[in-house]
Amino acid sequence: MPDSRDPRQNPAWRAAQQWQERARQTRPGGPLGGLKLLFTWLLFGVMMIVAMVLGLFFLLVGWAMMPFLRHRMKKRMEQMRADQAEDVGGGTHYRETVYRETRYRESRRGQGGAHEQQVLEGDYEVRDDERAERSRD
Repeated sequence: MPDSRDPRQNPAWRAAQQWQERARQTRPGGPLGGLKLLFTWLLFGVMMIVAMVLGLFFLLVGWAMMPFLRHRMKKRMEQMRADQAEDVGGGTHYRETVYRETRYRESRRGQGGAHEQQVLEGDYEVRDDERAERSRD
């Protein structure tokens, strides 16, 4: 009767042995394999150095651009504050917007007999419905 504890009976052990045999067969032999390994490591090292130099270059470019970007953002914020102060103070921008909206509403009312509801604008029309009149009686 075969021993159940024998590792040769274990399928995982047999698969590992087969894998080791295949690895031994594909292993490069001689000085040529070592030379390939050396060139692979050298190529990898050179690529790492190039990547590090490029990363440092872009980091320095980003740092150099920061004052210009900060100045630009500062100007934009000043412009936004000036626009906001003009709107609050009753500037022409606010008056022009109100004038345009009023003119638009009047032109829409004059086009047809029926007035459309403009829910976002806050305009609505109350209609007397027959049901409402019946409920009052």
